[in-house]
Amino acid sequence: MNTLNQLLPKITIVTPSFNQGRFIRQAILSVIEQNYGNVEHIIFDAMSTDETAAVVADYIHLPHLKFISENDYGQTDAINKGFRVASGDIIAWLNCDDYYLPGTFSTIAEAYQVFPEAEVFYGDTNFVDETGVILRTKYDHMFDSNILLYYGCYIMSTSCFMRASVLWKYGLLDDSYKVTMDFEYYVRLASKGANFQFIPRLMACFRWHDSNISSTFADRRAKERLDIQFQYGPSPSLRSDLREVMFKVLARVFRLKRGLYLMSRNFTTTRERWAER
Repeated sequence: MNTLNQLLPKITIVTPSFNQGRFIRQAILSVIEQNYGNVEHIIFDAMSTDETAAVVADYIHLPHLKFISENDYGQTDAINKGFRVASGDIIAWLNCDDYYLPGTFSTIAEAYQVFPEAEVFYGDTNFVDETGVILRTKYDHMFDSNILLYYGCYIMSTSCFMRASVLWKYGLLDDSYKVTMDFEYYVRLASKGANFQFIPRLMACFRWHDSNISSTFADRRAKERLDIQFQYGPSPSLRSDLREVMFKVLARVFRLKRGLYLMSRNFTTTRERWAER
C-alpha cells in the first residue's frame, strides 16, 4: 500500500450473506468501484446453497475482500462476527442485496476529518427495485433522537457509517433483535450520548423486494419496534396498553416534525462546516 493510501482512514464493510447470489455481485462491485485506496470488505456467508460462492470466487483474489462461509444465528450474528474482526477506522454494514453509490467512501472519509466529534455518519438513500430502477429517494435531516425513537428508524443502515470506537464504547448489535437490530442500535447509541452527523449526500441504494427481512417478518418487526420503544421510552410505570397508545400519538407528532425538517431541508450548519473542509 502506498503512502497516500495509508493516509486515508481505513473503511471496513461487513456484508451478511445468505442465498442472495443474484444480488451480491453488485454489492461487491459497488465497494470496488469506489476506487478508495484503503478498504476492507468482509463477507460472512451462512453456508449459502445458491450461486453466492461462485460469484464471490470471481473477486476473491482481490486483497481487500475476505469471504467466510459458516453457520450463524441469523443476520445480526453475521454482522457482529464481521465487526469483531474488522480492522478499519470506519465501520459499516452493507446487506448483500444493497449497494453503494459512487464517491460515498470519499465523502465519508472527508466527513471523518471535518467532524472530529461525530461518531455516526449517515446520509440519503435511493430505494430501488430488484433490477435497480429507482422507486424513490429517501431524504433525511439533522439528527433528532425523538424522531428516531417515536417516528421510527429513519437512518438507513446501508447509508450509515461509524467510527470503529463506537463498537468498543457502546457494544455490538443486540442479536436478540432479528429484524430491527439497526433501530435498537441507533436508539441505544443515542440514549448513551453518541454524536450523530447527517451528511446531505446520496450514499447508497436499498433494494426493495419480496424477500427483504423487513417485508417477510412484518409482524416481528412491529413487535420488536414496540419492545424498543418500551425499553427506551418514558413512563415505564404506565400500563403497557396506555404506553402503546402514547407511542402512537408521539409517532404522529414526530412524523410532523420530520416533515417540517424535510420541507425546510435545514442543513445550514452542515453545509457551512462542509464548506470549511
